[in-house]
Amino acid sequence: MGIVVVAIAGAAWLGSKASKINSELTAATQLIPDLKHQIASDDAGAAAITVDEVRAHTSAAKQAADDPVWSLATALPGLGSNFTAVAEVARSVDDVANLGLAPLVKVYSSLDWESLLPSSSGTDLEPLKAASPGISAAAHAVRLSADRLAQIDTTNLLPQVAGPLASARDELQDITGALDAAANASSLAPEMLGAQMPRNYLLMIQNNAEARASGGIPGALAVLTLDKGSLTLGSQSSAGDVGVMSPAVSVDPEQQQIYSARIGKFMQDVNLTPDFPTAASTAQAMWERKTGQRVDGVISIDPVALGYILDAIGPVKITHPELVSLASAGLPTELTGRNVVQTLLSDVYAKIEQPPLQDAYFAGVAQEIFAALSDGRGNAKGLVEGLGRGTSEGRVLVWSRLAAEQSVISKYALSGSVSGPSIAPAQFGVYFNDGTGAKMDYYVKRTVQLIQECPAGDYSQITVRVTSTNTAPSDAATSLPAYVTGGGAFGIAPGTVQTNVTAYGPVQANLAGASEGGQQVSVSSNRHDGRPVGTTTVTLAPGETSTVDIQFNKIVQHASPEVRVTPTVQDVRDVILDTESATCAPAG
Repeated sequence: MGIVVVAIAGAAWLGSKASKINSELTAATQLIPDLKHQIASDDAGAAAITVDEVRAHTSAAKQAADDPVWSLATALPGLGSNFTAVAEVARSVDDVANLGLAPLVKVYSSLDWESLLPSSSGTDLEPLKAASPGISAAAHAVRLSADRLAQIDTTNLLPQVAGPLASARDELQDITGALDAAANASSLAPEMLGAQMPRNYLLMIQNNAEARASGGIPGALAVLTLDKGSLTLGSQSSAGDVGVMSPAVSVDPEQQQIYSARIGKFMQDVNLTPDFPTAASTAQAMWERKTGQRVDGVISIDPVALGYILDAIGPVKITHPELVSLASAGLPTELTGRNVVQTLLSDVYAKIEQPPLQDAYFAGVAQEIFAALSDGRGNAKGLVEGLGRGTSEGRVLVWSRLAAEQSVISKYALSGSVSGPSIAPAQFGVYFNDGTGAKMDYYVKRTVQLIQECPAGDYSQITVRVTSTNTAPSDAATSLPAYVTGGGAFGIAPGTVQTNVTAYGPVQANLAGASEGGQQVSVSSNRHDGRPVGTTTVTLAPGETSTVDIQFNKIVQHASPEVRVTPTVQDVRDVILDTESATCAPAG
């Protein structure tokens, strides 16, 4: 009888501790959105208070899990592993709060973000350098906790335990990724911003009106110099000014097979490949051969991302005399985030007839925006958010010629790599290259959707559906300038848009074919770093729509599929549609 009483009392005690652990961890979790908002709002004081509250809840949960009765329960046959798993979750979350969140918020509050904005007089980068060890330590602590949870065997866990454990693992993976990125950024940024010595970068502004796989044809080139945080933009150039490379710059044979030898001959075509490290290193080699000027890396940005910068720094008045003269043709005298895309990718061609003057206006606008940025205009939060959005959409890309720096950059979307650590296991890519030799992509609207087909044996099958519409006016041949339509120079009727659509599947998968309207269409088949690559051509007269399905099979990865696309004039959120799953018969 005594044993029964003890057993009942023990069970009740364990139940109370389980309830305590659950309630405390739930309370801590519910505070995280507030903490994120406070950090985003630059409210360091409130963030510190919230972290203290989080730590109080996680400490209480850990204490409950360290209870002697709970520890004894970990040895129970059959059920013990469940008590062990819960205790490990409580301890790991408490470690994250104390060793990760608390020091990170402390470091964050020590930085004056507004003082880190670029300025003509330079920026004190020492606080950022000093913050790097603290951020790295926080990232390391969280990574250790994530690793501990990953090692728990879930085979015999109850659903009530396995579910929260899986959620905790996912949360920690997200936090670990974010902290690792912050640690790498704080380590690299000071040097790349010229903390020790000036850095020169070839700035490539991609013109989305004429599609290239990584965005658009290089619409303007300049050397961007960063010296202790100060920012200056040198004289402007264009891809045409660089001329033809003879002999051509050496390029990876796989990519040359897919995208032709043009990527090593013409600056206009270095980014026919979606692999930005290849495009950037090729552009760097061309620039140095043409000008004799050494650059430390390449930075790419497009007019949409320039609009995000303008949203942060405010309107920029056109003051340069040559630009003022060109603007008198009917272009705006003040650029904002609302009008810069239409101005640079459409209106400039309607208002200025001569292509060299169009290029001069494009380059001059970039000069005005970067001059305003170098004066420290705007706010750090808005600028970081704008550049962050541009990076996530593939509109801001960076390559460093220093191998140690590039090896870190290659882990992130900022690198624009199509292979390597930044690529998710089941990732697809859809990239567009203009085949019209014109600026008609401003009028093309596209959507990209992944369709999970029924599996074939142990393999997954995915269809990549690309829908394109030419929204140009029906009289585009006469109402749009010949420079925009191409004037038929490449055998494409004025107003018609021809696009080479290239789709990438995940490593080890196969290209199965392509179809339009249920009919098979021609598609080339190649490989790039182990990924299957298919390219087909879409030709659209004004008002026409095309939907092409590109099929991949024998996909060995079972992770949720993701897709990257060429950034265009459209909002990327409007281009990438939700993944659709086919209705499949039950196995067996």
